[in-house]
Amino acid sequence: MTALDPIDHIALPSADIAATVEWYKNNFQCSVVYQDPTWAMLEFGNIKLAFVTPGQHPAHIAFVRENAEAFGPLKTHRDGTRSTYAADPGGNTIEIMAP
Repeated sequence: MTALDPIDHIALPSADIAATVEWYKNNFQCSVVYQDPTWAMLEFGNIKLAFVTPGQHPAHIAFVRENAEAFGPLKTHRDGTRSTYAADPGGNTIEIMAP
């Protein structure tokens, strides 16, 4: 059986990152991996959930791939991850992350 590709995180838009993080912390068991005024990353037992400000970051789903660079040039982000963005046939933004 072929190994399945992991989903690293799903990113959803939020106009108020701090309030959104507080709401999730108060209502669910999760930990804050990273937070600044434009985005936050929360970790749950099975996936990470990112909140991004509209216009600063696209809403997206992020996959981890050994050959991430095959989807385009990789950019190093402020959290040290390397990835590229692409669109699926339906126009949804996807992020392909290097392991």
